[in-house]
Amino acid sequence: MSEFPILERIQTAVDLHSMSLTELEQAADEIRKVLCGLLSIRTAHFASNLGVVELCLALHSVYDFRKDRLIWDTGHQIYPHKLITGRFHQFNTIRTRGGLMGFPNPAESEYDLFMTGHAGCSVSTAVGLKSGDDLSGRPERRSVAVIGDGAFPSGIVFEALNNAGELKSKMLIVLNDNRMSICPRVGAMARYMDRLRSNPFYTGFKQEVVKMLAHVPVLGDPAERMLAQIKEGIKAGLHGGMLFEELGIRYVGPIDGHNIGLMRKYLKMLDNEPGPVLLHVVTEKGHGYQPAAKDPVFFHAPPAFEDQEGEAKVKSGGSAPAFTNFARDAIGGAMRRDKTVTVMTAAMCQGNKLEPVRDEFPDRFFDVGICESHAVAFAAGQAKVGLKPIVAIYSTFLQRSYDQIFQEVSLQNLPVVMMLDRAGLAGADGPTHHGVFDVGYMRVFPNIVSMAPADGPELTAMLDFALQQDYPTAIRYPKANAKDFGYSKQPIELGKGQIIRWGTDGAIVALGPLVEMAVAAAEQLAEQGLQIAVINPRFIKPLDFELFERVFRECKFVLTVEEGALQGGFGSALLEAACDHGWEIGRMKRVGIPDRFIEHGERDELLHDLGISAPKLVQACQELSGSAAVVG
Repeated sequence: MSEFPILERIQTAVDLHSMSLTELEQAADEIRKVLCGLLSIRTAHFASNLGVVELCLALHSVYDFRKDRLIWDTGHQIYPHKLITGRFHQFNTIRTRGGLMGFPNPAESEYDLFMTGHAGCSVSTAVGLKSGDDLSGRPERRSVAVIGDGAFPSGIVFEALNNAGELKSKMLIVLNDNRMSICPRVGAMARYMDRLRSNPFYTGFKQEVVKMLAHVPVLGDPAERMLAQIKEGIKAGLHGGMLFEELGIRYVGPIDGHNIGLMRKYLKMLDNEPGPVLLHVVTEKGHGYQPAAKDPVFFHAPPAFEDQEGEAKVKSGGSAPAFTNFARDAIGGAMRRDKTVTVMTAAMCQGNKLEPVRDEFPDRFFDVGICESHAVAFAAGQAKVGLKPIVAIYSTFLQRSYDQIFQEVSLQNLPVVMMLDRAGLAGADGPTHHGVFDVGYMRVFPNIVSMAPADGPELTAMLDFALQQDYPTAIRYPKANAKDFGYSKQPIELGKGQIIRWGTDGAIVALGPLVEMAVAAAEQLAEQGLQIAVINPRFIKPLDFELFERVFRECKFVLTVEEGALQGGFGSALLEAACDHGWEIGRMKRVGIPDRFIEHGERDELLHDLGISAPKLVQACQELSGSAAVVG
């Protein structure tokens, strides 16, 4: 007999429509068992997926999302959805190269409409989908956005709510409230959610009033008016959803998000509402697996573990400290030495490993929630009054604050330090999280100095350097282990690169941590009689023009290597410099991220596929040493 009898027989999510409540509850148990099995193999998003199992089943058992519209905000809680939309037998491939993506992916299924990996955009796209369907003559299609309370304070959410209330389109916004982002949520909106959670009295009281009036012999208009007045009075008195009601959005809830029968009842009832509705659903992150429910922060995306009688035992495995660790320790050290140094992050305290800094310096640590634009503008305000703010945000998420980097930081020439974690390939998180565009989007701004450390101690030295300057700076570093190669022994000087080894048969200019593989390639080539220079540029902007003039003049070829987009990247910057300074460009090749989105997979295997590995660099140098023209 199959271990998963319900999941085995689900060919498409429409099969849930004919299932009994008992069968749906059994499906929930099977989904949790599959999720626990996955985490015994590899790291994956876990607690968030456990929390939406019943919600997912309830939605799919009421709607037909082959024609109706469903958007999962942020998307990392997509696993139950995938299991019931025809991907159960492929599920063990999730987050591996060539397998299922850990986020929605329209290439996988008609049930996935957008590849959602950044928070806050679901309501906007759902409003757009509904508007498009109405204009296209398909008003019967329902539009549903599921958004967590952690993502809800994002500015774009309120822009979307404002528009939805104005359009009055029939749509459903499911607010999945589990009191969490990745870490516990913060801010005034979180307190408002807490008040709503603590007042389920409103919904229950309204139902009791309806029951009471049902026994009145003649209802008539006066009774209906009385019911409406009671409803509004109770809402005003308890603050229950008034923010949304004033925006023109009907607020309903909060209700139990783990009660499939109750949610089905509400979903069917609300389907008759003519305009936008917000259904407040209360869930528990990690629900159904006690260790995850007890510690949802650790179990957001835990390492592989084995379940031993209800206890999670993490599988052993040691490695060198990550660049993120060096960044955290450097930030903490700077804050101990200088009371004007502050740090802020955007709901990524755990991802940036800043918990010790938060605990030691609660007055100078700021988690602004998933509000990256605000974080950068907030930092600019602090810098204007003489503080030294550090903004620690993943490269891919810092893109959300592009205009604030321009207007509030670069244009004002304010000393904000931006630390771009996960700069480069983010591994199994895939294209929504790969931080491959920051070199291009940072180097176009006047005043901003951009750096890339080759090892951990060099990152520390760069932060110390940045905090001494009176202009904005950016430091990019990858999701990778950081070793100590001794590069930081040479002091950091503005716009000065570093010669790791010299040779005139060619030069490899490797940005950041790729210096290590460039050295390995040069050593292999030396055994073949080729003496190859290895350059650690340190600075993306400004470039070391004196050093690179020598490289172009003396070396027979130049190979640039970067873990970033080639379009507008570091290699392009070097070509621009050569053109502007009249350096003769002979044999040159740029290696990096091509003009396409890169799939998910282990970082090393993705890099190798892109030509970014020591063997691939050896091959490229061998080809260049015999070529006679510029190679793109």
